[in-house]
Amino acid sequence: MPIKIDNDLPVKKILEQENIFVMDENRAVKQDIRPLDILILNLMPLKEDTELCLLRSLSNTPLQVNISFIRTVSYESKNVSISHLERFYTDFSKVKSRKWDGLIITGAPVELMEFEDVEYWKELTEIMDWSEKNVTSTLHICWGAQAGLYYRYGIKKIILDKKLSGIYKHYTFHKRTPLVRGFDDSFFVPQSRYTGVDKNAIISNENLEIVSESKETGPYLIIGENGKNIFVTGHPEYDTMTLDKEYRRDLDKGINPEIPCNYYPDNNPDNKPVKSWRCHANTLYTNWLNYYVYQETPYEWR
Repeated sequence: MPIKIDNDLPVKKILEQENIFVMDENRAVKQDIRPLDILILNLMPLKEDTELCLLRSLSNTPLQVNISFIRTVSYESKNVSISHLERFYTDFSKVKSRKWDGLIITGAPVELMEFEDVEYWKELTEIMDWSEKNVTSTLHICWGAQAGLYYRYGIKKIILDKKLSGIYKHYTFHKRTPLVRGFDDSFFVPQSRYTGVDKNAIISNENLEIVSESKETGPYLIIGENGKNIFVTGHPEYDTMTLDKEYRRDLDKGINPEIPCNYYPDNNPDNKPVKSWRCHANTLYTNWLNYYVYQETPYEWR
């Protein structure tokens, strides 16, 4: 089944060219089923890139999914046109009066800042508070995961010695857990961050469970309150060339970054990367939508 998005969203054409099942509004109104309403708080600077990456993964499910994007009003993005934001995004104030089946909070390039110093921190915490009673399950990604763990459970982030950038092998625990159902014993995940999470603090919290981790990068999938909140510390939704763009951006800034680990064939940036994580990414988002949203959300919100 498809995802339903705005007829005029620019990435719709790209998704259709990739043979991804996308349903526009005209066709969706004729479907006699209960679609899922998913809200995405997109905090990434390159909004359209993030839209495309997330929609690719959310489309691989037998469920019809209605997608709505929201933005922060306390911070104005500088890397996307105002016309795009005004056309395809709405403010939290306009969606908070109703119930939603799922919420995704993306990462953001602010991880070296203290949480409270982030310009839209108060707005983000208001959304997280609201989601407790108005959203069936919230999926937090990368910095969004760190922010959620900190605000909801008091888990502090840890500044790493150097940036984690590359494709890393991960492992699962408790394979009967629905979130990792269908995963291989080991799988690959893109990571791109300067900070990590306190594993011991997570283990000590009875409301949290680590179900996947990496020897190199630490906890990866963390479930809070049986799936009410789910935290993903990496970027499974990343496109093939996303890490390449980040690497070359940092080169242009004179940061002299290390070559992303296990990413370029022969560790040579002149070689095109090979995507080795798409199956896992699609399975992760499908499992979240099915087991933690669709199976748990009421048919009619009241």
